[in-house]
Amino acid sequence: QVQLVESGGGLVQAGESLRLSCAASGTIFKINAAGWYRHPPGKQRELVAGITSGGATNYADSVKGRFTISRDNAKNTMNLQMNSLKPEDTAVYYCRSYGMYGDYWGKGTLFTVSS
Repeated sequence: QVQLVESGGGLVQAGESLRLSCAASGTIFKINAAGWYRHPPGKQRELVAGITSGGATNYADSVKGRFTISRDNAKNTMNLQMNSLKPEDTAVYYCRSYGMYGDYWGKGTLFTVSS
């Protein structure tokens, strides 16, 4: 079982930076792949960035070059560093841990980018 708790949401101005964090419980997190997803208002949930247990990453085209995903398996944490934020980045952001040992989601954290 994995419990995921996101933090770091809030209100920022366009062009600013923000870091989201995901804290995980249990021992499965370090084995599973993980990722950040977002649910923009009026749109469907989408993948933002993913990271394997070994640290290989992938990004949505819309965030490449602006966002960086990272994880610390020793601390059971995952971060999303977001730079050059745009109003269209406004969404509820979710942390996900998934693999052969299950599929787990956090409850999400909202942040808003104002223009």
